[in-house]
Amino acid sequence: MRTTLSFVLTLTACLSAQTAQPTKQHRLLARLAGIWNAEIDYIDFNTGKPAKSKGTSIRRQPLGELWLMDNFQASVMGTPIKGMSTTGYDPIKKKLVGTWVDSMSPHMMIVEGNWDEAGKVMTLSGVGVGADGQPAKNTYVWTLQNENQHVFEHFTRMPDGKDVKIVTMTMTRRTRTMDEVRKE
Repeated sequence: MRTTLSFVLTLTACLSAQTAQPTKQHRLLARLAGIWNAEIDYIDFNTGKPAKSKGTSIRRQPLGELWLMDNFQASVMGTPIKGMSTTGYDPIKKKLVGTWVDSMSPHMMIVEGNWDEAGKVMTLSGVGVGADGQPAKNTYVWTLQNENQHVFEHFTRMPDGKDVKIVTMTMTRRTRTMDEVRKE
């Protein structure tokens, strides 16, 4: 009986996954797919002063239109950083959902949020580790300027309860696709 129930639940999950159709939220998210150059402005935690860096974000949808996966690389405070994220839309929760992991932290950030009504601003929030090493609310905001440029802002809640912007990235889409680069 247990084996039959397990099989039915697995089959039901597989069939519902195969029939999932992308929603408007998924199509909005798909606009972020591509290769992006990042101009990074951040607060250097060692000095407390503003600093600049550059990075690259490669965002793809290898699982189809339901999920956006991001591979990010940069140098922050003189240290190379690699990060990965997944973002999708959960039609049951009626929210965007996502994860973030990187080479500078042993903690996974789990976030939820939504697009604004115009589909130009995506805001995701979750609990991560703050500057003091304690759990803190973090908020990510993407503001689309046009199809080839957007601004990403990362805010973290400080122990005094104030949200402070710690990173701003101006993301510019590379105009040549990888296929075009390979042809040259």
